[in-house]
Amino acid sequence: MKKIALTLTVLALMTSCVSKKKYTDLEAKNKETQDLLNTATVKLNSCLEEKAGLAATAATLKEQNQGLISVSKDMTVLSTKGAENIEKALESIKEKDLKISRMQDALTKKDSVTLALITSLKSSVGISDPDIEINVEKGVVFISIADKLLFKSGSYDVTDQAKGVLAKVAKVVNDKPDFECMVEGHTDNVPYNGTGVLLDNWDLSVKRSTAIIRVLTNQLGVKPEQLIAAGRSSYIPLVANDTPENKSRNRRTRIVVLPKIDQFYEMIEKEMKKQKQ
Repeated sequence: MKKIALTLTVLALMTSCVSKKKYTDLEAKNKETQDLLNTATVKLNSCLEEKAGLAATAATLKEQNQGLISVSKDMTVLSTKGAENIEKALESIKEKDLKISRMQDALTKKDSVTLALITSLKSSVGISDPDIEINVEKGVVFISIADKLLFKSGSYDVTDQAKGVLAKVAKVVNDKPDFECMVEGHTDNVPYNGTGVLLDNWDLSVKRSTAIIRVLTNQLGVKPEQLIAAGRSSYIPLVANDTPENKSRNRRTRIVVLPKIDQFYEMIEKEMKKQKQ
């Protein structure tokens, strides 16, 4: 028993001595290990948080990228449509410019015809009488003849003197078989007080027009289909009907010459049709 007790005492002393020496080292190592573990844990948590943040950022960027791709596609479509619209607008402008150019050419041609007609009328009629005027208004040629050269006061019977003047007008009209001429009768504002079939200045102005037309067609060879009868009474005066001289000016017969008007309209219609093709 004493031997066993001694042995145990020795072992206990040996054990106590070994643990005490290594305890401090083990404790230091344990603390170091714990510190490393704590540091690793902190870093791991930081990495996990960073990973989660990066994942969220990646998801946001992915969503934004998809949005940009969609916007890019829309912009491409819009850009394409915009280019097409611009091209169509330019084509439309070109067509309008061409149309304007053609219309201007047509108007120039009409003006040329009108100018040629005026020259022809003046040279053919060859009258310098102040009671006969040849002019152009709004592209139409007018020959205005004072009624004192054509009729007696209040009458619609054409005088012999008038036939000489109308013969020269008829020559011009006959030389231009495509022209139309409207013969307009005009009176002053003095009410008609004659007897017979006439009721007023309307009747008088129309009867003077038809009387001129009968001379042109029956005696001077003008084709009836070229002539138009019209009466304007006193409602288109040249000047105020306030003096005898002014009233005399307003009493007139006006021959309106329409130079190839149908051909001009036909030319315009052709240009319009070209624009639609």
